Amino acid sequence: MIPKLPDRPPNQALADSLVPDRAVKGRGAVSNRTGRYESQERVAVADGWEHAPAPEDAPKPCCAEEEDEDPAPSPRTKVSIDATRTIIARNDSPDIGFDRSINPYRGCEHGCVYCYARPTHTYLGFSAGLDFETKLLMKPDAAKLLDAELRKPGYRCDVMAMGTNTDPYQPIEREHRITRQILEVLSAFNHPVGIVTKSALVTRDIDILSDMAKRNLASVALSITTLDRDLARVMEPRASTPQRRLKAIAELNAAGIPAGVMNAPIIPALNDMEMERVLAAAAAAGARSAGTVLLRLPLEIKGLFEEWLQAHFPDKAKHVLDLIRDTRDGKLYQNEFGQRMRGTGPYAELIRQRFKLACRKLGLNRRERGLDTSKFRPPPRTGDQLTLGL
Repeated sequence: MIPKLPDRPPNQALADSLVPDRAVKGRGAVSNRTGRYESQERVAVADGWEHAPAPEDAPKPCCAEEEDEDPAPSPRTKVSIDATRTIIARNDSPDIGFDRSINPYRGCEHGCVYCYARPTHTYLGFSAGLDFETKLLMKPDAAKLLDAELRKPGYRCDVMAMGTNTDPYQPIEREHRITRQILEVLSAFNHPVGIVTKSALVTRDIDILSDMAKRNLASVALSITTLDRDLARVMEPRASTPQRRLKAIAELNAAGIPAGVMNAPIIPALNDMEMERVLAAAAAAGARSAGTVLLRLPLEIKGLFEEWLQAHFPDKAKHVLDLIRDTRDGKLYQNEFGQRMRGTGPYAELIRQRFKLACRKLGLNRRERGLDTSKFRPPPRTGDQLTLGL
């Protein structure tokens, strides 16, 4: 254990001795950087022993490639219980169109290295790197807590957002079904919900969502960053393939559930050239709405993203980072309201104009209808006195 180091080691000899990060099979981040709240940092250093000759009687590998070329082994996913006492998260940000959300899980196994939720894992003493996608927390009492919060006398209904921090349909939802339980409560209360996900698992809940959609209480957006399966596997290693997400848009719309697409984040020189193709494919699948967000790199994500670029796209890394700086006044990130989602400068303006033109051409965002908040009513519980239908 050594004292915590800055992002860029001041001693070049030390920097040169750090063990180079390698891609981790099936994971997004390539390191497990210590969180910003920790007083000390663990740093792997190449001390020469990795090149020491093996003992004469040591077993020999069957082929030379097995010694150095294999990616680092993937750490296993560990799920723990989050004993939270509240389930609705509130915000007053002027940059987003909702003031409340629900996150059934902390951390996300999809592994998107650019995920802006990664820094929240450091509040728990974990890393925003590999810990975020391997050390997950679930909220088994979420539905019960939500029922209690919605019954409070002072509660005022507005659209509940899901998928704004971590994905409600990440792989562990198949087993734990917490998102489905939450939807059952929202449906019983006639409470509107808007979902964003990268998983085709959302189609499992078509029965609930279609019933809610008939009451104008549900909408879904599938996040699609690229149509290239190889690029998607690197960017979002455990999310559904782009083709399965497009199919989910079609299935949701066929069931009467308003489904759209989020082409986000836009990463300069990696997926920006695909914007029009992604929007066209989503529109062909029946998408009615679309959104986009320029890449954001707050807090620990800056370092994680740079490592990821060097591991997967070393020839493009400098160009990508230079373009990002062009959209952030020479920095990798700006956190000012109004700019952090959109960026500034000619490149950011070009992205906005391309998106607007593509949506107009494809007929997206023409018939947006807000979800209905007027139907909200707490359902009676066993033993409650029934009201007279006057």
